[in-house]
Amino acid sequence: MISFLLCLALLIIGYFVYGKIVDNTFGPDDRETPAVRINDGVDYVVMPQWKLFLVQLLNIAGLGPIFGALQGALWGPVVFLWITFGTIFAGGVHDYFSGMMSERNDGASIAEVTGRYLGPVMQNIMRVFSVVLLIMVGTVFAVGPAGLIVTLCKNSGMSGLLTTTLFWLIIILVYYFIATFISIDAIIGKIYPVFGICLIIMAVGVIFGIFTNPAYTIPEIWANFGNMHPSGTPIWSFMFITVACGAISGFHSTQSPLMARCMKSEKQGHFVFYGAMVCEGVIALIWAAAGCALYTITDGKMAGLAEALAAGQSAAIYDVCAKTMGGVGIALAMIGVVICPVTSGDTAFRSARLTLADWLKIDQDSYANRLKLCIPVLGVGAFLGIGNAMGFINYTVIWRYFSWTNQTLAMIVLWAASMYLFKEKKNYWITAVPATFMSAVSCTYFVLAPECLGKMINTYADGKLVAYNTAVAYPIGIIFAIAMLALFIHATKKHTASQKA
Repeated sequence: MISFLLCLALLIIGYFVYGKIVDNTFGPDDRETPAVRINDGVDYVVMPQWKLFLVQLLNIAGLGPIFGALQGALWGPVVFLWITFGTIFAGGVHDYFSGMMSERNDGASIAEVTGRYLGPVMQNIMRVFSVVLLIMVGTVFAVGPAGLIVTLCKNSGMSGLLTTTLFWLIIILVYYFIATFISIDAIIGKIYPVFGICLIIMAVGVIFGIFTNPAYTIPEIWANFGNMHPSGTPIWSFMFITVACGAISGFHSTQSPLMARCMKSEKQGHFVFYGAMVCEGVIALIWAAAGCALYTITDGKMAGLAEALAAGQSAAIYDVCAKTMGGVGIALAMIGVVICPVTSGDTAFRSARLTLADWLKIDQDSYANRLKLCIPVLGVGAFLGIGNAMGFINYTVIWRYFSWTNQTLAMIVLWAASMYLFKEKKNYWITAVPATFMSAVSCTYFVLAPECLGKMINTYADGKLVAYNTAVAYPIGIIFAIAMLALFIHATKKHTASQKA
């Protein structure tokens, strides 16, 4: 378990050392924050730092660092390295700058922020992109929990209305409407810190259960430094796309502005944004360790974990909690798989409302203006969700693209942060390097993944994937990343020349 403990130590050290370097590079000061200056009692509300941290953690995490980490553990303990270094040098940096750039721009949504630094074309792309992504996230996090509640009701011997997905879906959507409409401090600020604590307790219980049970051993990276995926799926760049929450996730940039509107001081950014990401990295590391330790490894492959995940991700979470914590774990698992998606879903719809409000320049301090946006946003979500629950709409194919679009969003935000730092005459390499890396990740995946261009270049036999064409995909990914970096450097030189002129 040495490699696990080393990675855990690195994450903690990363928060205090590299996180402080990132914070000092940005340079928070004592200027009046949007929460103090605007304070509309709805979206701009001053909240204490501990609440900001826990709400931010729950907004960005939910079940992301659990599902993604368990899936990532299929590649073996090598996933520890991506979670650790991804969190420190990419995810924490991404979350910090998406929050702090928003804070410096009156708490603007991420589409408006990126537009300011990457131009009006990117601004409009990001507006559409963000709203579509957020409504999809919100809808999936309504349909999923509704189905899980139905399963729990049926297992408890219930029948009738309580065992129909449509009933619970409508209940969740009504709650989403209320949570999206009212003040952020009314429900989210009061209840979500409790669920954030539950998420942390869940992770601590899992690792404690592993450490105290001699039957479980977390495999070392150096003894298993290779691809342990049962299907032979390449590590690059599939693992880097699969483990998003817990390493770096573009979805976080849509959530950070929510807390940027509630900060009393800029100096809270290090703890709230970078700190919440490190905490999520720790949670992901623990769940990846559980995936590696609790299940049998056959012929150097994570066959036992693959079998557990085949029964469903929620079933796998339930199984891990039961094995490590017993009855308490089962109760926590039931809370986790139902509540955590709901808490990500409602903030996704809230972010969609605020993105539209910034786009259309509609103030949100009056009930009428909020209704103008809440009704269409939740209306589309309800149409998709109810249509899916009744079997009329199947958007699972579209949802497959979420992983790629999520990391592409992270790439765009990092490039926007790089341009911000350049214009501020600060060290832009702390964002440009991870931006270049994520450019390679996104492009390689897009070329290689079966749901993207992979259908055209990979080898198939009898309709089944036989081999990935990495010889084509890898060079294309590298060339694209170099091109993006060159484009950024060209833009900086052009900007410098125009300033001199």
